Amino acid sequence: MFVYPRPTYLTGNFSSMMPEEIIDLLKQEMLLKSICQKVIYRKVIEKAAAERGIAVTPEEVQTEAENIRHKKRLEKASDTLVWLEEQMVTVDEWEQGIASRLLAKKLAAHLFDKEVAKYFAQTRFDFDRVILYQIVVPYKQLAQEIFYQIEEEEISFYEAAHLYDIDEERRFRCGYEGKLPRWSLKPEVAASVFGASVRKVFGPLQTDLGYHLFLVKDFIHAELTPEKRQEIINKLFKEWLESESNYLLYNQQQN
Repeated sequence: MFVYPRPTYLTGNFSSMMPEEIIDLLKQEMLLKSICQKVIYRKVIEKAAAERGIAVTPEEVQTEAENIRHKKRLEKASDTLVWLEEQMVTVDEWEQGIASRLLAKKLAAHLFDKEVAKYFAQTRFDFDRVILYQIVVPYKQLAQEIFYQIEEEEISFYEAAHLYDIDEERRFRCGYEGKLPRWSLKPEVAASVFGASVRKVFGPLQTDLGYHLFLVKDFIHAELTPEKRQEIINKLFKEWLESESNYLLYNQQQN
């Protein structure tokens, strides 16, 4: 376990900046609202955690600090102090930030860990993904001609994408769009894509971008992995935070 001496100053002259200057800059950069929102979130989290008897121990903070040091390759205590000074943060402030993040994570798990399976069962189709290729061209007739050429094996889908797609980057990728979740596609496109046969070209479908030909390489059906579980907890927790924050602000306005 490392013991960090407490630095008594911040690097450079930034510490002499007036709070008014910082607030003015946050306003000018349109960042003040998001900062204020985070302050309100923290108040909500601290209040809810206290009501439920949830707390973070010094040992948990120390363990997380060591994890951060390891990821950043801060092998010595002096390396950590230099990094903190560069960030204009004291050790106490750093540890307080770690404690706040751990508290939020503990509260989120307490509130929603038992809700994950039910939520996943109700929305699992939203988590399905598709390995998708597409060709987008400006004219319907061109899309139909390309479709027939592919069907007759005069050209492959990938060659056609490389030659004809209106998007330069997608041409370089030979039409590859990636592993896409259902929600990332427009509803009318998603319905066709997720109802398509694997490795069979279909289209053209018209959108505001042009005329699309699609090729589904494969479907990846969602599983409730630890990563997916955490993703769902984070989503539910964020929605809860927003609701609780709005309620807090409303009550403050009424009083």
